[in-house]
Amino acid sequence: MEDNFSLEVKHIPKELKFILEIIKKEDVKELQSYLKEWLKDIDWNLFLELTIHHRVYPLLLGKLKMIDQSLIPANVMKSITNLYKLNTLQMLHFSCEMEQVCKMFDKHQIRLLVLKGPVLGEDLYGDISRRTSGDLDFLISIKDMDKVNELLLKNGYKKDDYIKTVLNDWRWRHHHVTYYHTQKKIKLEIHWRLNPGPGLEPTFNELWARRRISSITSFPVYYLGREDLFLFLVSHGARHGWSRLRWLIDIDKLVKQRIDWIKLARLLTKYQFNYVGGQALVLASQILSMSITKEMTTIIKGNHPKRLAQGAIFYLERMVNLHNEPVPDEIAKYHKRYLFLLMSNKQKVLFIMSFLYPYPEDAETLPLPKLLHFLYFPLRPFLWAWRKTMKHALLQGER
Repeated sequence: MEDNFSLEVKHIPKELKFILEIIKKEDVKELQSYLKEWLKDIDWNLFLELTIHHRVYPLLLGKLKMIDQSLIPANVMKSITNLYKLNTLQMLHFSCEMEQVCKMFDKHQIRLLVLKGPVLGEDLYGDISRRTSGDLDFLISIKDMDKVNELLLKNGYKKDDYIKTVLNDWRWRHHHVTYYHTQKKIKLEIHWRLNPGPGLEPTFNELWARRRISSITSFPVYYLGREDLFLFLVSHGARHGWSRLRWLIDIDKLVKQRIDWIKLARLLTKYQFNYVGGQALVLASQILSMSITKEMTTIIKGNHPKRLAQGAIFYLERMVNLHNEPVPDEIAKYHKRYLFLLMSNKQKVLFIMSFLYPYPEDAETLPLPKLLHFLYFPLRPFLWAWRKTMKHALLQGER
């Protein structure tokens, strides 16, 4: 189907375009012939950096092994091979722990949905070793949070208490908490929402009702239905600016499955993710040459998805890692504007209104007994103004 989604991509590094072509080419002879045209001035160090940053080495290795090995520097092949082996071992390790966690939670009658990890490798790529993962992500009902916390602590996990909260704002401002097992060297992210708030999204009961069962373990492991998985993956990828190709490749793989596009369109509309879904499809069509079908056009409407897709090219032009603090000022400022543009009008209203709700910083500025925390609502404008004044005075004093 013809489209008019052409994006400006001339500033994407040649090495990243090279990686994309390797991933996209299916015919070995065509791939080898194509490679020779690119190899004249490839920066192999940058190629390797980008391969690692975008977490695509499991996909590249199989392709590179099929071509004339004299075309690829030996150290590059060795590095990618080692990374693939380490990832395979990690995915096997994660699969084992994922099954154990599911057993443990089931024993204590806690419903659990796996969000990413090995189940996505199997579901989207047909092999757990072909997708990378740095941790295990689980979704639970928020009413089970205390029980889950007690259970994980009892079984050797330590909670990362990085969330500051006042008046229970953690319930909607945040969406997950992290646990780490020092002996197993495994990090778990326990989600009670798919995305940070404010914003509407499916309830846990709705997601549970549409769940699927994974075949990679002997004990039942449940994960999201296809349409729910699409919603989760596009909202997650968009929130991170699609700064890693792996997230976009997930979308390319997912849309090749049997998705109910009418059902998906309704789901995206209900939870205000229309533009984000359209952005993902436009990006996948332009970056990965994914075919846009007639069914997909129900999600790609108007020019806004294309504008959002063009906005995400900023992250592919640079090696952006939003998880490494501090984020450079130029990127932080751009990302703040970009996130606001992702929102629908209703989401923008909710976001702006959320500033009226007290922040933990208010409690730090003026500590009050817990029984008086409700006073932070009328006091918030004054506390915010006080912090701004003090910050400005501090900056003036440093000059």
